[in-house]
Amino acid sequence: MEFGSVVQFLEDKTILITGATGFLAKILLEKILRVQPNVKKIYLLLRAADAKSASQRLQNEILGKDLFTILKEKWGADLNSLISKKIVLVPGDISYDDDLGVKDSNLREEIWSQLDVVVNLAATTNFDERYDVALGINTMGAKHVLCFAKKCVKLKVLVHVSTAYVSGERAGLILETSYGRGDTLNGVSGLDIDEEKKLVDQKLNELQAEGATTEEIKGAMKEMGIERAKVYGWPNTYVFTKAMGEMLVGDLKENLSVVIIRPTIVTSTLKEPFPGWVEGIRTIDSLAVGYGKGRLTCFLGDITGIVDVIPADMVVNAMIVAMAAHANRPFDDAIYQVGSSVRNPVRYTNLQDFGFHYFTKKPWIGKDGKPVKVGRVKVLSSMANFHGYMAIRYLLLLKGLELANIAFCRYFEKMYTDLNRKIKFVMKLVELYRPYLFFRGVFDDMNTEKLRIAAVENNIETDMFYFDPKAIDWEDYFTNIHIPGVVKYVFR
Repeated sequence: MEFGSVVQFLEDKTILITGATGFLAKILLEKILRVQPNVKKIYLLLRAADAKSASQRLQNEILGKDLFTILKEKWGADLNSLISKKIVLVPGDISYDDDLGVKDSNLREEIWSQLDVVVNLAATTNFDERYDVALGINTMGAKHVLCFAKKCVKLKVLVHVSTAYVSGERAGLILETSYGRGDTLNGVSGLDIDEEKKLVDQKLNELQAEGATTEEIKGAMKEMGIERAKVYGWPNTYVFTKAMGEMLVGDLKENLSVVIIRPTIVTSTLKEPFPGWVEGIRTIDSLAVGYGKGRLTCFLGDITGIVDVIPADMVVNAMIVAMAAHANRPFDDAIYQVGSSVRNPVRYTNLQDFGFHYFTKKPWIGKDGKPVKVGRVKVLSSMANFHGYMAIRYLLLLKGLELANIAFCRYFEKMYTDLNRKIKFVMKLVELYRPYLFFRGVFDDMNTEKLRIAAVENNIETDMFYFDPKAIDWEDYFTNIHIPGVVKYVFR
């Protein structure tokens, strides 16, 4: 694989980024503007009613973030001029249609005539998202972006960002292979994406005809997503709809050059634009902070199991290098799993140690102004152990409250209801995350490694576009970069 300077590739290019207010999209935008201010134009597709609300989202949800501090320091008063010259806001919605909901026909024609690169980062990542919403964004949205890209007369490459967990609960070495349309994880035949869309529309019509409330419709759509996913072997709505999105992209791409990026669990930045920037709560982050606050006293899962994490800047670097490597190469099979489980694995037991050391040295300060003391977490290594623990610790208390409530004329009604609701919430969360707490797979990254090697052999700017997980010192990263970043940017 031969390709030239990535910085030079970005020069004078016109790029469309969907999902522009998302975590990775912001990091991608910042990186491009910082390393190649001579990019021709960056179109940002974001959901907004009009140009004014799109501009407000740009300022509040993108440029207003600490992530852009380095860029602001570099450009000073000239940054606004750079932004106004390089960035074009595009109000739209990838779930809408093949025109991505872009109402301005002149703007659409302009984009189709100028685009060199499309990066699809729009997604909903909730495991139990409403099925209609997840199908609209993660599946049909992927198709709409592809169809939009096909109308771009000079397009060089489409980068579609998926997730490594489209593999479901598969164990062992998980290869960088594609999904054919209608493929399933459990061998059950009959997966028809168009039929799934019809089933959703039919269910929504039934619910509306029955006079269901907004909350009832939301609940029914969430349940439907999980049910449909499990029929074909996926554990949740998110990975099921992302897998179907990949199927459509692969099936319909024809002679378009397409790259599929599958990151694992994306964590805070390792180096750029500065270490530790993170946004939003990820699973391991909520565990870490719950532990630091003294609320996480037990852990369900295989403590020796590998948890595949990768810093966000490495994912973005891999995306940019793959973009340059596959420009105008429509017949390459370009699927890249970007993770750490094969080359530099970290385990749950490591995370436990890192959290213990960090919060022992820098304890969380509670509402009473006192430092929270942390200890070792009780590990429940199976669902049977978890159910036993919950029965002894909470369900007996709940039963006692129920009896007392009857005996004392419902005096304990509120206490009983609150505890019952909390237990149901915990049980639902555990069921939702169970596939990942006992995950037995590791993600092969041979294609990604070949891309790294090719970058080195072609003398690409590997110091600027680093994405080798072997370079990460996990103890240093978690204790000095990631946990402090989560505490600073997410939970303060």
